[in-house]
Amino acid sequence: MIRREENPEFLNSFLDYSITILNKSPNSIKEYNYDLATFLRFIKLHFHMTKEVELKEIKINDMTIDTIKKITLDDIHAFISYLMREYHSKSTTRARKVSTIRIFFQYLSRKAKLIEVNPAQDLETPKLEKRLPKYLSLEDSKKLLNVTWNEDNRNYERDYAIITLFLNCGMRLSELVGINMQDIDFYDCKLNIIGKGNKERTIYLNKACMKVIHDYLKVRPKEGIKHDSKFSDKALFLSERKTRISNRTVENIVTNQLKMAGLDPKKYSVHKLRHTAATLMYQYGQVDIRALQELLGHESIATTEIYTHVSNDQVRNAVESNPLANL
Repeated sequence: MIRREENPEFLNSFLDYSITILNKSPNSIKEYNYDLATFLRFIKLHFHMTKEVELKEIKINDMTIDTIKKITLDDIHAFISYLMREYHSKSTTRARKVSTIRIFFQYLSRKAKLIEVNPAQDLETPKLEKRLPKYLSLEDSKKLLNVTWNEDNRNYERDYAIITLFLNCGMRLSELVGINMQDIDFYDCKLNIIGKGNKERTIYLNKACMKVIHDYLKVRPKEGIKHDSKFSDKALFLSERKTRISNRTVENIVTNQLKMAGLDPKKYSVHKLRHTAATLMYQYGQVDIRALQELLGHESIATTEIYTHVSNDQVRNAVESNPLANL
């Protein structure tokens, strides 16, 4: 939850602009607020404007735009260095904060016209480490589904439907939790979801997905569903308290079922199921990379290309196919 009273006015103005004009999602707004509050606390520490030594204890609601005008590119670099030194921040975390700072100063200089010089104009994004995505094999995916269909679990129809959708559609955690009943087109077998950046896209549902949804709807509570700010009465997936299922509950479901399948929950997670769906579709379904991009809701094709990696078996087969292999 964002406590606007703890922010300087110019930060709240930026958040309002991001909501109304940039149409950013609530999650993006929370990330913006967190990243910029951290940055501004560092600036007060860096400029010797506070006696506090603990970053999280530094108050920023008294900051003025005059302080912002003094910030240079070197100060921003000092902040990124501080994150590496004090918090051992990963390159992806630093890249996100750099992106937020860049958008923030762009707003202050071009839109709000509160500063004349944009210190982040030449700010570069940290080089990201390229790593192959972790994913379940086809055999392990089947094993996970098999253990989830367990009648000893009173919520097995729901949990089985959740994992089936993850493994078949490659949706994000927030996308699954946000599914409403009216988002499903049962006639055309498709689903509209709100993805990253508050963008809507269509996911087509295969026979397995349609079957598990129908099976779950037979047992989904019909009475006593809470009418709350989460619009639980509209939600597809409900918790035992008859409210919209939470991110944490879904993560716990996946963790428990991974353990039941004998798979390491420290190695795999909800997001790894998204990687699994994308990898299986590409390796076994020969799905076009552009179609995969559309399905996953990636803005850039470069993001999707991580799934075009080849398996170790394919590399081995390539070597064995060398005409000199049997000489």
